[in-house]
Amino acid sequence: MHIRYLARLTLIIFGIFSLNNFAQNVSKTGTTAASFLEIPVGAKAIGMGGAFVSVANDASSLFWNPSGISSIEKYEAILSHTNWIAETSYDFAGLVIPLGNFGNIGLSFSSFSMNDMKVRTVEKPDGTGEYFSASDIAIGISYSRNLSDRFSIGFTGKYIQQTIWHMSASAFALDAGTEFRTDLFGGMVIGASVYNFGTPMQMAGRDTRYFISVDDTKQGTNDQIPTNIETDSWDLPLTFQIGVSTNVINTENYRLMVAADAIHPNNEYESMNFGMEASFRDFIFLRAGYQNAFMKEAEGGLSFGVGVNSKLILSNAFVKFDYAFRDFGRLQNIHTFSLGIVF
Repeated sequence: MHIRYLARLTLIIFGIFSLNNFAQNVSKTGTTAASFLEIPVGAKAIGMGGAFVSVANDASSLFWNPSGISSIEKYEAILSHTNWIAETSYDFAGLVIPLGNFGNIGLSFSSFSMNDMKVRTVEKPDGTGEYFSASDIAIGISYSRNLSDRFSIGFTGKYIQQTIWHMSASAFALDAGTEFRTDLFGGMVIGASVYNFGTPMQMAGRDTRYFISVDDTKQGTNDQIPTNIETDSWDLPLTFQIGVSTNVINTENYRLMVAADAIHPNNEYESMNFGMEASFRDFIFLRAGYQNAFMKEAEGGLSFGVGVNSKLILSNAFVKFDYAFRDFGRLQNIHTFSLGIVF
């Protein structure tokens, strides 16, 4: 009975999504702060085209769906590095700690960085001799618990900071996610998450301070009156994502999983992600996917990935190596590397 009601609810949500997709004609790109929060995490998820909100079965769930960490039974850590566009880098680190019947908790840290750049002015276009940098960070703590053998929930509280030279902005945000495991279609899983529900960000710092003149038309006027530029505040990139996944092949040696997600952001057109993962004895993994399907003016979309699980000698721990390639259209292609440790 519960499965029937949930399936109907899912169809209704996808129906509403489809209507909104045709109704929205204006993009709101560039109207939110902290865009680094939208960069996907983990080579496994990226290789599957970002269709991961219902899969969410490793430490990268701290980003995709915090309820997913409830299924992790051992300590698990992940380190992920992405060579992002315009010679920037995005790094993510996460740790999941199982606490038995109490549930699981997780810790995460993400960083977006760039190389230092010359400070240039109109008078000195080749540089003043100074250099400036820009960086973003997010620190999160997550909690997840199974409410039944089929249903789990999870939450993540995050502190976010953006810095450029002498200016900075900060915010607090909340992610929330759910997963429901069914007996339909070979064990279909339904997942949903809301990301970055939080406070707006407003830049402040000494770079907004400058001096003005009381009256330039009068001799002897004071031209050193201190003042500050008041910057605008910007909302975070709030996103709702819902998806389904299932195993179409599931034998002792082979498994083929397919997944599809629908995404509704507050700063862009709606879109869908599709992905698949084929595995042999849970040792070798091949992945493919398509991100931002049906989105107007999207760049690229295809992604591919591979992964290997390697058990450590004389230990019950094992290591996961994953790589993903993502086509970004007219921009440079994206490469992501991830290292996971289960112990």
